[in-house]
Amino acid sequence: MTQSPIDEKKPENISGVRDLPGLWPWLPRLATLALTLFTIDYLFNLQLINLVTQVESQFFYMVVALMLPLVFVLWPMNRFASRHKVPWYDILLFLAAAGICGFFVYNAEQILDRGWEYAAPDYAVTMSFLFWVIVVEAIRRAGGLPIAVIVGLASIYPIFADKVPGPIQGFPSTPDQTAIYLAMSREGIMGIPLQAFANLVIGFLLFGVALQKTGGGKFFINLAFALLGHVRGGPAKVAVFSSGLMGSMSGSVITNVMTTGVLSIPAMRRVGFGKSYAAGVEACASTGGVLMPPVMGATAFIMAAFLNIPYGTIALAAVVPSVLYFLGLFIQIDAYAARHDLKGLPAAELPSLRQTLKEGWYFIFVFVLLIWMLFFLRREATAPFYATALLLVINQVLPYQRWGWQDLKEFFGGAGKLFAELIAILAGVGLLVGALSVTGLSGTIANDLIYLAGGNTLVLLMMGAVTSFILGIGMTVTAAYIFLAVALAPALINGGGMDPLAVHLFILYWGMLSFITPPVALGAFAAATVAGSRAMETGLQAMRLGSVIYFIPFLFVLNPALIFQGSWNEILVVILQALAGVVLIAGSMQGWILGVGNLAASRMMQWPIRAALIIGGLLLAIPGGGPVPLTNLQLSMISAVLIIPALALAWAAQRRQPALAGR
Repeated sequence: MTQSPIDEKKPENISGVRDLPGLWPWLPRLATLALTLFTIDYLFNLQLINLVTQVESQFFYMVVALMLPLVFVLWPMNRFASRHKVPWYDILLFLAAAGICGFFVYNAEQILDRGWEYAAPDYAVTMSFLFWVIVVEAIRRAGGLPIAVIVGLASIYPIFADKVPGPIQGFPSTPDQTAIYLAMSREGIMGIPLQAFANLVIGFLLFGVALQKTGGGKFFINLAFALLGHVRGGPAKVAVFSSGLMGSMSGSVITNVMTTGVLSIPAMRRVGFGKSYAAGVEACASTGGVLMPPVMGATAFIMAAFLNIPYGTIALAAVVPSVLYFLGLFIQIDAYAARHDLKGLPAAELPSLRQTLKEGWYFIFVFVLLIWMLFFLRREATAPFYATALLLVINQVLPYQRWGWQDLKEFFGGAGKLFAELIAILAGVGLLVGALSVTGLSGTIANDLIYLAGGNTLVLLMMGAVTSFILGIGMTVTAAYIFLAVALAPALINGGGMDPLAVHLFILYWGMLSFITPPVALGAFAAATVAGSRAMETGLQAMRLGSVIYFIPFLFVLNPALIFQGSWNEILVVILQALAGVVLIAGSMQGWILGVGNLAASRMMQWPIRAALIIGGLLLAIPGGGPVPLTNLQLSMISAVLIIPALALAWAAQRRQPALAGR
């Protein structure tokens, strides 16, 4: 492939995964190979491996049995444990987890036929308790202590549900009933999150890993540099473009930062961007990438299962919000570069567009195939397998990035780590959802929230936003989304009368915001380690740069026309208003408006001008009617009263400045 203008570095390992010695790396590789074969047999209905793919629940248990035990080999017990060898106690835990999961695989038909989720023999109850314990420990290792504590406490809640006070009181269950329900019902560990993973997510994650291992990430970065590297503030715009594409593949903010950030941040520094600003740009771009169709990480597939709608519908609905977010980020970067006169990189240092496309055209072709199969053929489950197969065949035919034996091993090993982490998190969240279900609390929480909000939709939305943000701090995005989809979404849908798809996207967006919002801002802090900047300063820069993402979820939940729910006339008007509002807000945040110029030309008037444009842009973007007490026309008129004089003052100040300079 064509070389990037910055020397490629190996991303730092910040995941805490153990460096497996000796023959141990073969374990995740072989488990991933087996999982891939079982999944293909199940989804394509080949019936070649009927041993575990004939009964649906047996296949789900097999998915867990292949991946969950790997957690005890891949993640050390704590940060003091060795990262270069597998201790005896982790080997025992691995074998125990494999045996416990294997028990459920073997007995899957009996569980179904004899209704063990309600009344099981003593030995099955014992195995259910053991399954419960290993899932909590697995999620502690792969997901972190905060989510393990939340899941652990929530999962024992049914035992004491009648003793807790007030609104969170529920129907109690005995320890035995709780254990078998969590382990064997379709509402517990084997619930919607894990079913969505087995039915939809596996293929897309394999596609994402294959795309990166075949050089797709490097291709998109080179393509971005070739297209945008020479323009004003070019390297920062490259970060937005490349991180958006990479994030869509990886589904992980941190992985995205550590992959593209090592290239984009040094390039931004070279043309004059400050350390914290460059890191903030990368953090915002990587966060937005996870919300970018067509892949969007694992959470969107789980959303499709919750809503019982095609994944393509969710991907299509996410287009306009993600475009608004990236437009706001792009405008801010352009305004900052214009105000500080930051140039692009010299053309001689940039990769050739022609050579880049010659060597990587098939990545675009494979993406087009995937989108065609998703949106037109509606084959969500099998589309990524066709796309991955085509990608690997073309990759081996062309001479640029052919895989060798080592590449194949890295592909299965990398996918195995990703699968093990997700299975641990989804199984753990299954415990949480199962606990809410068995006590009946999942139905009453919605009513309690509606009561607390006093029936006011806007108050309910604010409560939802704050709750989503707080849970996004302590949990992964997927875990936070699943919990909120069960507990909060029904309140917004039933109590607020809102569109179900808009509500689910709303809680997904607000769950993501902790990645760029201090005091946590994990995405910004990861970018700060690459840039060598101060963590909190980087977090504040990221918060400012990504400012439009804080109100975009309110736009589409108040008027679903923004996610293509409504008549085409309404959709067009709402999208144009939102675009204009985002441009005004983003430009004003950085003090530069396209076609007007520097808003700081008049020192005395710059802050009133910028405040008027931000407020006016927000009023222009907000859809009127419904929960909003003003109509669309009234909001537009108020915004015009603010925007037109502010732009006139800014333009006059710009004209006056050269006149004064000429005296």
